[in-house]
Amino acid sequence: MAAYEKKYVWSILLRIFHWCFALSIATLVVTGLYINWPWTNTWMEGSHQFTMAYMRWIHFIAGMIFTCAVIIRIYLWFFGNKYEKLWDFLPINGRNIKNLLSTVLYYAYITDSHEHRLGHNALAGTAYFFTILLAVIQFITGLYLLYPENFFWISLGSIFGTQQEARFIHHILNWYFAWFAIVHIYIVIWNDVKSPEGLISSIFDGFKFAHKEEH
Repeated sequence: MAAYEKKYVWSILLRIFHWCFALSIATLVVTGLYINWPWTNTWMEGSHQFTMAYMRWIHFIAGMIFTCAVIIRIYLWFFGNKYEKLWDFLPINGRNIKNLLSTVLYYAYITDSHEHRLGHNALAGTAYFFTILLAVIQFITGLYLLYPENFFWISLGSIFGTQQEARFIHHILNWYFAWFAIVHIYIVIWNDVKSPEGLISSIFDGFKFAHKEEH
């Protein structure tokens, strides 16, 4: 029987980021879809019911939490522990490129083995990296839509186009984050079933289980 040891992998700041990011995405997707297409009976809006106003307020609060979470993750890319930094998982060296390819084959059921990583594998890490970059675009377009008269955000028109074009980008990315959350949950559960490393529990307590020879 393989011998395992408990290793501290995710810092408290990383775990705070994860849960703020996850819960804010769930809230933003639901409220964002409502703002785009209010599916309730709102004929009394403005007199007895303020559904849209409440949804916009919740969306705004969740957006601020989302923005803070993204800033935390970018900070950890450079100042987190060794498992949280960019160069531990981005395919920018031979070791990570090899891990990326082996992980793709493993997820595609082409092979039964791949290099275990205490931190993110290269495929997951790369996906998270691009997701955070898209998150930056998402919260910037959100602020642009929230403060359209502000001089600073008006200047972003040269990047995102008109407010309607920025809104379209914001809406498309809303769907990206919805699908990202679904795929992420599936893969995390799949990994937890396939591997005894304790992936799900690690995002609560920060610890994972690794073979004693792994470093």
